[in-house]
Amino acid sequence: MPQTAAGSRLRRIPRQLRRRPKRTYPELPRSGDGAEGVRPGGSTRPVWRRADGRSVRVPLPGRDPIWARLLIVLGVLLMFASGGALGAGKVLANRYDDSVKKDTLLADDARSGAGVGLKTDEDIPRTKLTGPLNFLLIGSDARVDDPEGGQRSDSIIVAHVPVTMDRVYLLSVPRDLRVEIPPFEKTGFRGGRDKINAAFDYGGGGSGGVQLLSATLTNLMGIRFDGAAIVDFEGFKDVVRVLGGVDMCIDHRVVSEHMGFDDEGKFLSPHRGGRAVVYEAGCHHFDDWEALDLVRQRYSLPDGDYGRQKNQQRFLRALLTQAQKKGVLQNPLKMDSMIRAVAGTLTVDTNGYSIADLVFSLRDIRPDSIVGLQVPSEPAWIGGTSYILPFQEAEGLYKALVDDTLEDWAVANPTWSNRP
Repeated sequence: MPQTAAGSRLRRIPRQLRRRPKRTYPELPRSGDGAEGVRPGGSTRPVWRRADGRSVRVPLPGRDPIWARLLIVLGVLLMFASGGALGAGKVLANRYDDSVKKDTLLADDARSGAGVGLKTDEDIPRTKLTGPLNFLLIGSDARVDDPEGGQRSDSIIVAHVPVTMDRVYLLSVPRDLRVEIPPFEKTGFRGGRDKINAAFDYGGGGSGGVQLLSATLTNLMGIRFDGAAIVDFEGFKDVVRVLGGVDMCIDHRVVSEHMGFDDEGKFLSPHRGGRAVVYEAGCHHFDDWEALDLVRQRYSLPDGDYGRQKNQQRFLRALLTQAQKKGVLQNPLKMDSMIRAVAGTLTVDTNGYSIADLVFSLRDIRPDSIVGLQVPSEPAWIGGTSYILPFQEAEGLYKALVDDTLEDWAVANPTWSNRP
């Protein structure tokens, strides 16, 4: 069980939400200019030095693990579609479809021709969805304590469902992956090279941010999307709470960069002198806040952000497994409580299909058929800025995504795949 240095039981921590100021977007260098892209405004976050001498940014208190909740979004959709809950799932999915916010999240050039974009219920085509399908899942991070840092997409996941419609591949895209971001007329952004998560900011955040991000990914990978979702603010810990927590195994000891306590058991960030929460290697039961804090961590992992991506993917499988154990899939009341927790924090673009249609199409997916993938890459410094640069093998990954041969690629590249 996660503990502080004193071994005391931890209490749940309330969060505060704040607004961020509007921003402007200066011009970035283009390809061939010989200069690197600079994020607008730069960052004024303080830096501290680890015991090994490495300088890292100070984690900000109050920053929501929204990207972790994003995994729950996909989990809830898959719960609807799993096992004996299909009948009740269809009914609840129709209610969910009526309550969730819908918006245009995909750029025209990034949208699959299989759908029709936003339509009224009467206009939604009832043609059966068939694979392969690609979905863009985004968790936003307003970084309210760092107004100069802008808004970022704190998690970027491409979910690929093959033609067999019996499994899902979750491709975690590194936030610091160096890419070419195309121009975006709506915000006056003229294009340039930068970290991929900066596209969300250059698109103005919200729906515009996802549109520019989807266009960036389409240019990078050569795929189009059949839907997208963006998550914002509180609500998703209730989902884990309904399940009574999750059981999950981790490979390495994890020291929280965000959660700590003083001698009286009150919240105190580790960088302000609090005793950091520690998660030991092995298999444990995690409460809601513990699980969501765990999958945020990267600095204490030997493989950094790559290790965090693996823990995110494991968390999703653990969530679905726990739902099966608790009988949530057969209990409409429990499922309904999760729907209500999720609906107010989610914005979707289902490309013209109802969520009920998506539920029915994904009915054969199980927790053990979720395969995690990572972009073959390595960290590097360019012009004083840290980036993630792709290996040559990344081109093979993108081709497998387009050709619907990810299973073959995952078998041939076990280093970059994360199986149950």
